[in-house]
Amino acid sequence: MPRRRIGFWYRFAAVLCKPPLVVLIKRDWRGMENIPAEGGFITAVNHNSHVDPFAYAHYQYNTGRVPRFLAKAGLFRKGFVGAAMRGTGQIPVYRESTDALSAFRAAIDAVERGECVAFYPEGTLTRDPDGWPMTGKTGAARVALQTKCPVIPVAQWGANELLPPYAKKPNLLPRKTHHVLAGPPVDLSRFYDKEMSPDLLKEATEVIMAAITAQLEELRGEKAPETPYDPRQVRIEQRRRTRAQEKAQELAQAQQAQAQQEEGQST
Repeated sequence: MPRRRIGFWYRFAAVLCKPPLVVLIKRDWRGMENIPAEGGFITAVNHNSHVDPFAYAHYQYNTGRVPRFLAKAGLFRKGFVGAAMRGTGQIPVYRESTDALSAFRAAIDAVERGECVAFYPEGTLTRDPDGWPMTGKTGAARVALQTKCPVIPVAQWGANELLPPYAKKPNLLPRKTHHVLAGPPVDLSRFYDKEMSPDLLKEATEVIMAAITAQLEELRGEKAPETPYDPRQVRIEQRRRTRAQEKAQELAQAQQAQAQQEEGQST
């Protein structure tokens, strides 16, 4: 299937965004040969800065296969921003949908039209203290298994040094380097033509996240933690600790009240 042309709006966005990106960050871009020249596919990318969607879009724009990002449907209805989102072919996600697969129907359609759909499987900026990828959500796996398209794992590092996660001010000096490494397609063939159960989607997502993490290990020259940071498990543990503290406080208060009562009776 032929690739879709870049189009006016994407070129216009590039004219606006590329000059400041070139000034602010140096580039160490590798693995472009793994970006398919034709046909629909997914890139699964780690997310560690509010700047990295622009920096990563710059990388992939230069491959000639522009990414179509998933974004909240509401953004497509707001003036110039909405016009730009529609014009650049970004993909609305209707989060109010109760059908998980329907929520990604537009992404499936885009892949089947021969587009590249860029997923941030973590769903948000990583909360791992050292910037490693967290556990992923299953959207990318759903679309990949539905379409059987290539999934290209992409790791990036450096935009987070320009603007750390949740920071409000950029760290401009010294000039940072945006490192990107795209790997070969993830082999998900063993999951094809099977019921998309929660367990199967979870396992396929873990395979995708492991591939992204492996690329990031190569970029950073470091080893990732054995167990990815899991925000859900962290929240569960935090609630458990809070309940334990509350119970301990209640017990201490009860013991203090009993001691005061016994002291009053003895006098």
